[in-house]
Amino acid sequence: MIWTGLLIGVLFGAALQQGRVCFNSAFRDILLLKDNYLLKLTAFVFALQMILFVLLSQLGWMQMNPKPLNLMANIIGGYIFGLGMVLAGGCASGVTYRVGEGLTTAWFAALFYGLTAYATNSGAFSGWLKWVGQFQSTLTTADPTYYVKNAGPTLASVFGLNPWIPAIILAVILVLYAFLTKTSDRPTKFNWKIASVVLAIISALGFITSTWTGRKYGLGITNGWVNLLQGFTMNKPLTWEGTFILGIIGGSLVAALISGEFKFRMPKNPITYLQVAVGGILMGFGAVTAGGCNIGHFFTGVPQLAISSIVASVFFVLGNWTMAWFLFMRK
Repeated sequence: MIWTGLLIGVLFGAALQQGRVCFNSAFRDILLLKDNYLLKLTAFVFALQMILFVLLSQLGWMQMNPKPLNLMANIIGGYIFGLGMVLAGGCASGVTYRVGEGLTTAWFAALFYGLTAYATNSGAFSGWLKWVGQFQSTLTTADPTYYVKNAGPTLASVFGLNPWIPAIILAVILVLYAFLTKTSDRPTKFNWKIASVVLAIISALGFITSTWTGRKYGLGITNGWVNLLQGFTMNKPLTWEGTFILGIIGGSLVAALISGEFKFRMPKNPITYLQVAVGGILMGFGAVTAGGCNIGHFFTGVPQLAISSIVASVFFVLGNWTMAWFLFMRK
């Protein structure tokens, strides 16, 4: 069933490309431009996913699998990842789908992201990962109706609540913000409302189809790049995550070709390739250290109300804002 990863990836890549969705921009634009377009998209898609994940778990179609809490790793890795995404010119999903658009700087960023993630996961830097892993904790008392065994702590499980309670409360707050506040104008193929619904449906389908393969998690980028590189260097078979990455690139390519947006683009200053490579290195190291990237932690983990994902995401934003200030705001 790993072919379902390819299908979900195609849909996700096309949606990201047509919606111009990049979480590096979502974080950075609030600080630099006071632009809340992507923030509103994020709020609405989170609200939808919070409800969908709990509902689908109750129906027995999936089980939520919040990542284990490791404060040291979540904080350090999250901050480094946030720094890297600004240098790379895109988040993990952003550089991945832009590979399919023909953006050559994204090729460099994605390559060094994958290589460093591989090295941190099972190569030269794996000793660091083993050391920081000793601080990890799980919560074994989570309700098996909704969560896998040994799930990481969530806002619901820590306070002994039925997951419907915080999911509904937070979803209502996010929807009120999304629909009752002024929205920055931004020309895209999808408006933020349509993009949010499409992305939430794709995310839910990804969680379900991934569960069919025994993976039991939703969308994620980092391990997919690691799997592709392991296939080249160690002849390991493709996994759902690896085919998902191929699908994102293919879906973005097809969408860009159909819309006339595909173009090989190179920077005016070749030194930009060095900058995005450094950004990719920081993102790869940070994502593996933190236990996830802006998709595995932020996009998929926060809607599960995973404390690890909330902590990591806070530091994604802080790292992003630090580098944005250094590059664009410092006098």
